[in-house]
Amino acid sequence: MSAFTYRCSQCGAEFAADEATYTCPKCGGNLDVILDYEALKPKAEALFAAPPDEASLWRYLPLLPVGDPHGEGTPLRRAGWTPVYTLPAIRESLSMPNFWLKDESPNPTASFKDRASAIVVARAREIGAEVVITASTGNAGAALAGMAAAVGQKAVILAPKSAPQAKIAQLLVFGARVVLVDGTYDDAFDMTVAAAEKYGWYCRNTGYNPFTAEGKKTAAFEIYEQVIRPNGLAKLNVFIPVGDGNIISGVYKGFWDLQQVGLIENLPRLFGVQAIGSAAIANAWKRGTDEIEPVSAHTLADSISVDLPRDGFRALRAVRNTGGAYITVPDEEILKAIADLGRTGVFAEPAAATAFAGLKAALKDGLISPDEPTLVLSTGSGLKDVAAAMKAVHAAPVVPPDVEELAKVLGE
Repeated sequence: MSAFTYRCSQCGAEFAADEATYTCPKCGGNLDVILDYEALKPKAEALFAAPPDEASLWRYLPLLPVGDPHGEGTPLRRAGWTPVYTLPAIRESLSMPNFWLKDESPNPTASFKDRASAIVVARAREIGAEVVITASTGNAGAALAGMAAAVGQKAVILAPKSAPQAKIAQLLVFGARVVLVDGTYDDAFDMTVAAAEKYGWYCRNTGYNPFTAEGKKTAAFEIYEQVIRPNGLAKLNVFIPVGDGNIISGVYKGFWDLQQVGLIENLPRLFGVQAIGSAAIANAWKRGTDEIEPVSAHTLADSISVDLPRDGFRALRAVRNTGGAYITVPDEEILKAIADLGRTGVFAEPAAATAFAGLKAALKDGLISPDEPTLVLSTGSGLKDVAAAMKAVHAAPVVPPDVEELAKVLGE
């Protein structure tokens, strides 16, 4: 565990670890966790020079603001350290010789959100929280439910009643107390904050609890180890799906931490990709302002369907400070991206495929060139939303048990 303080991302106020819990006590802005980077420099160099001693995010404990939660022999110890693929078929079709895709579906609950929940559960155990509560459209809740179940932590999940059934099934199977809200994700978010305050529970909410970004930053550490360092890259583009903004904020924080300890000189360019029907952050980007106006979100990519992004300010900062951009894509392109990735063996849920759709749009619009080293972050398994996946492909034909009929269907 590394000692830390908090710094407000908006007003710059600083607080000791025991002076804040969620957002800035002065202005309500999101808090960044600040480590002692000078003290960490020799430790970080030694850490990254050594081969992984554990295939999980817990490899990075010296750079995390939590202690070892133990949980050996449980899924808690398996969060993170996900694979990176070169996908030769994609490299050829896009004429991109330096393309990579980082697939988060092998995480214990099959999404990127396990990273945040693992760290939040560790923090909850440190502070003696009896219950952890969160709002979720599915993935964050499933991640919390799974990580909490692994170590016997009580969890309460509020989800919109419109959340995909596959995701609700995960919440229930993991044993969390699940309540479906007859409203939006934003309604569920506000309810969890109120419940946490009233009952003294620990709130995991994305873009509210500063430890969520600390879990998500570990993906940047892995990208450094898996792609940047072994390939000697001075530059890298990273495409990330964006809903409330916490994933791109967390990935930015990870690269920023690496820069502070002297392991990288240049921050990778971060490209945030939003569905056109849920583009509050991208809209602010296009207007050139920090003021994020809520939208009435409507997209099949439920994991990034958000009316009012709770980490929008830092999500804008992540792109501006790295020379990236925001891109919006329609649901039709998201479905095409699911099919494109599927033909390479990667089964991505709509939100995850959004990042790849954004890459194709960036190439078309000339935002990047095909020869630039580029990584797409695919954040969750297609099994999370089978109904959406079926919209991306043609239905399978039905034939009688007759080989001749089979031949007719197959055109042979």
